[in-house]
Formats: sequence, structure tokens, C-alpha cells
Amino acid sequence: MNIPGPHMALISRTGSLHCFRTKIIRSEYGQNVILSMVNNVDAYKMKGNFVGCSSLSYNSAKKSHILHINCGGAGWKRGHSVIVGASPPTEDAVVATKPLTKEDLVGYLASGCKPKEKWRIGTEHEKFGFEFGTLRPMRYEQIADLLNGIAERFDWDKIMEGEYIIGLKQGKQSISLEPGGQFELSGAPLETLHQTCAEVNSHLYQVKAVAEEMGIGFLGIGFQPKWGIKDIPVMPKGRYEIMKNYMPKVGSLGLDMMFRTCTVQVNLDFSSEADMIRKFRAGLALQPIATALFANSPFTEGKPNGFVSMRSHIWTDTDRNRTGMLPFVFDDSFGFEQYVDYALDVPMYFVYREKKYIDCTGMTFRDFLAGRLPCIPGELPTLDDWENHLTTIFPEVRLKRYLEMRGADGGPWRRLCALPAFWVVVRSVGILYDEVSLQNVLDLTADWTQEERQMLRNKVPVTGLKTPFRDGLLRHVAEDVLKLAKDGLERRGFKESGFLNEVAEVVRTGVTPAEKLLELYNGKWGQNIDPVFEELLY
Repeated sequence: MNIPGPHMALISRTGSLHCFRTKIIRSEYGQNVILSMVNNVDAYKMKGNFVGCSSLSYNSAKKSHILHINCGGAGWKRGHSVIVGASPPTEDAVVATKPLTKEDLVGYLASGCKPKEKWRIGTEHEKFGFEFGTLRPMRYEQIADLLNGIAERFDWDKIMEGEYIIGLKQGKQSISLEPGGQFELSGAPLETLHQTCAEVNSHLYQVKAVAEEMGIGFLGIGFQPKWGIKDIPVMPKGRYEIMKNYMPKVGSLGLDMMFRTCTVQVNLDFSSEADMIRKFRAGLALQPIATALFANSPFTEGKPNGFVSMRSHIWTDTDRNRTGMLPFVFDDSFGFEQYVDYALDVPMYFVYREKKYIDCTGMTFRDFLAGRLPCIPGELPTLDDWENHLTTIFPEVRLKRYLEMRGADGGPWRRLCALPAFWVVVRSVGILYDEVSLQNVLDLTADWTQEERQMLRNKVPVTGLKTPFRDGLLRHVAEDVLKLAKDGLERRGFKESGFLNEVAEVVRTGVTPAEKLLELYNGKWGQNIDPVFEELLY
């Protein structure tokens, strides 16, 4: 779900509007850590006075703006690394000398461009914690004990909101809590799938080592199979109260999204605006295939719900202003600026000021940019506010400083490594520059119409790989895509194609993970939902 929190934002510029060479790692709590900046600032003159550790400018064709970052005396050295650590609250840490403009917001997205040799794979996955004895969801008090235990035993840093522990961080990894206590690992950006899978296994080992002593287990599934919303504890994070009150006003399933879903997602880099556009389009076109291959949420409150991916269906009536297949991405005019125009008109949730979340629901960032937010009259946004806002937008593929593939259900550990293996197909694979797989995907999907893409988005949560498509089934398209993914992995040269075995079996049989669960439910389990907690136990 990736519900946002306050964070620090910091950008530098290089010689191109649409290719900033910064590497910024974002934790689930919205904290950004700047890890490096290349030696490419000498083409520009810095303007303004230094405040704290640095003054960094973003130059557009129209005007120049300077950001002053107060870091308590640390020094800026031109052409060298800047290391910034941030913890909530950080809303006062970034102050613009001039009001932000739309050009600044475009440049902020463009700052995610990276040279191909620095592309990495990031994986995020969520899971449901439950008591072994009762199968009930973990209470916050149990979650707090678990987080404290992991921190003390495995040397993680604690993240607090007031007196409450709400997460952990260690290096480039973070652990966070979703609204209903779903436990999420936001992994580090890694080079190979072997590293990604090792990270997942290490995380699960640490969590289980502490949780099992507490009588707690974790379930890998896309939707809470047994309990209703009234049974789910609410985490003590201020923004969740605002969202909880707002969701019923804009859709019938928003609270289900918040409290009863789990996902696994993959984050991918891009080298330029053109590269971003191609990957965005390929990702959107293939997202229904990913949803089908990883469909794993067929139960609601102990009974079959009529879907193979209830989690995916829930997004269709959560809030249509911030979800969906984004048809404009396929327009010839699409680029960073067009995404900014879209995001400016997506209603906001909140603004974070003075350690408080201020309800700004229903207002737009375009109004904020003009200083017209009734909730904070006359105030203007910072880049910190902009990134917070970007993470409250929930399309099937989301653009931040990287692209997030958001279409897959949560699942057991063996599937967590398969999703990034599948999505490597949209990267330009290979140790050097090799666009074969990406171009083949674009060729495969080039003549798909907006109506066909939307049809797949609507029907796949119900019929999975059996969804009719043109003169066959979606399964037949998935066969072609799987071959492209396998070929791409083999060209990378890291012996990673074995990670696709789990997905290959789904494609070969045409039977989704959800349909296998339904078969067990109607057979071996005797229409009792409880065995799913053992079947999908991490």
C-alpha cells in the first residue's frame, strides 16, 4: 500500500533538465537519505548563501531556485557526497528561497534518472501477522514487542512517532506498519535477484526468530481471509485516522484496502525521460498479467469471494481520483510534466506541520502551490510536501524517482523472489546496454487499445489467466511474456532464470495460486478457512 509519512527531500542538478544524478533511498516513512551526487555541478554557479550544510539549485529553462538545507553545521563540498539522515518531523528542514513552481516539481521527478550501470531492483512486501492460538490479527502491543525484539536482537534502529514505535531501519532497508498492522519490508536497492532473495530470507528469519517465541506467525496472502474490518486493530499513526475518515467518502472499498490487503511490489530505475516512458507503458500493459500470475486473495471472512484477486478488485472502488490504468501515459505528449499535471489535481490527504497531521482531504496540490489551502491558509509547499503527495497516488504503476509495479498480491516466500524476476523484463537487461526484452514487450503490446487494457484490468481479478483476449486467452500472452522474461534474465548473466520456476508452473497449467487455494478449500479443507494459515505460513 505504501501509505506515506513525513520526509526530507533534497535534489541536486547536473547538465540536463531530465537527468539528475542523485541516488536517494526512501524508507516507507517518507524519510529520504541522499547517498551520492556525481561530480557534475561545476557547469553551474551556485546562487544564494549557504544555510547549514548546503545550498543546492535546480535550474530550469525559465528560472533558478535554491534550496537551503539546515543540517546542523555539516559542510557542503562541491562535487562530493552529501549524507543526510532524517527522522520525523522534517517539515521545517527544507525551505525554498522562492515559491516552488511546476518546473521544480517536474525536475524533482526527473532527478530519479540514473545511468544504466547504477540501476538496481527494489522489492517491498507485506504480510499479515496473527496469533497461533486464535488466528486473530496481532494487536499493536504485540507488534511493538516484536519490533523492539527485532531491534535489540538484530541491531535495527527504531523509528518512533511520539511514544509509539512504528518501524525499524537498518542501512537501506526499513520495516514499517500499514494501517491494519500489516508488516512490510522495504528492501534495499540491489543488483541481482540472488541478492534480493537473500535479503527476503534474512528478513523472514529475523522476524520468525522473535515472533515464534511470542506465539505469532505471518501469513502470505493478498487479502485477510478470515477477519472483518471490525476485527482489525488500527495502528497509532496520525495520518491513518485522516485516511480512515476520508476513504468512505470517495469509494466503497477504501477501508478494505487500508486494513485488509497485502501486496508485493517491485521498484525499477530509468535512465532518462524516454526510458521512463517506455517502461511505464510496458508496465501498465503487463500489469494485468502480473495480477493474474500472482493472484492470491480468493477469500473474505472465511468464504470464497468470487475473485482470484480480491486485493486487485478493491482498488477499482477505493478512490478513482488516484487509482487506475492512467490512459494518458500512452499519449504522444506524455512525460514527466504530464505526470505532474495529473498529480497536481489528485486530491490531497494531509500536510505535516509541527509534529501534527493537518487534514487537507479533498484539496489539491495545485491549490497548495498557489497558497490556497484552507487548512493552512497562505502557506506554500516544500518538496517534502510534494513527495508526500506523490506517495498518496495509487495507480497500477506509480512514478516517483523510480517506477513501482503495484499489481501483485502478497504471497508465500517462494513467490517473493519470482515477482522481481518477472519484472526484469521491462528493464533494459544485460551487463551492458541491451534493450531486447523491453523492446519485444513494447512490440507485443503496441496495438493494444485503451479499451483492451482496461478490459483486462477489470476482468483479470475475476478470471485470472482464463480471461479471454482477442482470439485466445490471457494465458497465451503470458506464455510469450514469460519467455521474454526468461531470455532477459539469461542475457543478464547472473543465473537468475530459476527464480521464474514458480511463475512458469502457473503459466504452464493456467491455474492461479488463488484457484489452487479454492481447490483445497472445497476439498481437503472441508470448506474451513483456518488451514490457509498453515498453508501460507512464512
